[in-house]
Amino acid sequence: MELISQHGCHGGVQRFYRHDSTAIGLPMRFSVYLPPQAQAGARVPVLFYLAGLTCTEETFMIKAGAQRFAAEYGLMLVAPDTSPRGAGLPGEADAWDFGVGAGFYVDATEAPWHKHWRMESYVADELFELVTTALPGDAARVGICGHSMGGHGALVLAQRHPQRFRSVSAFAPIAAPSRCPWGEKAFAGYLGSDRAAWAQYDASELMARQPGAPFPAGILVDQGLDDQFLQSQLHPETFAAACQAVGQPLTLRRHSGYDHGYYFITSFIADHIRHHAAQL
Repeated sequence: MELISQHGCHGGVQRFYRHDSTAIGLPMRFSVYLPPQAQAGARVPVLFYLAGLTCTEETFMIKAGAQRFAAEYGLMLVAPDTSPRGAGLPGEADAWDFGVGAGFYVDATEAPWHKHWRMESYVADELFELVTTALPGDAARVGICGHSMGGHGALVLAQRHPQRFRSVSAFAPIAAPSRCPWGEKAFAGYLGSDRAAWAQYDASELMARQPGAPFPAGILVDQGLDDQFLQSQLHPETFAAACQAVGQPLTLRRHSGYDHGYYFITSFIADHIRHHAAQL
């Protein structure tokens, strides 16, 4: 694990790392904010943040302003890159919504993507292990959050790995990817034509099949009503209906005047930090 850079920030330290990933089979980058509470050698709760299409490990740490609140509550922040890079696959960078910068947090099963596009294993297994062993993260107190494609990832990985992620929230998630153009394109490319395989990575489908509430302390979702992708891509009402059907507490907040970008996220990131801190 190579430390690329570090910067003092709100009494803690912002770091950027590169390492050789066994899950991906390529070098990967991720960012970590260590709050002041971690400087004394204590293990601290961790919040994973999964970014959206075209983003990198830098986007959230630069734009969201989350470090101030993470320092207050003693949370470590971890943000991985959004896909493998440098695989050299034909067409990997031809589209902004598939391939590079668009890993969708799934383990691909279709060639040629199946060799490197293994973002679920990378986040939930390899990176989880790294930040709770080589870094002072407390493996028993880990939450997950994300935006757009990353909101989809957070809602899905939390349900697929409830033994690892104790709390979950999302900003403008792609909440029913099997029913929207972004999800259909990604799932067909990474997972093939069998829609039964798609359901395993669809937050609404997963929730509808839960035997009860997997997160009894509640899930927080924020959605901007001026989001240009709301009607065509996001479908939060589908996820809300699935939560209601299984008794999963959900706080779905709709905000007039807010779009899909980071001005929206920075406006409400403090609430998400508090949501996770209360559960972790």
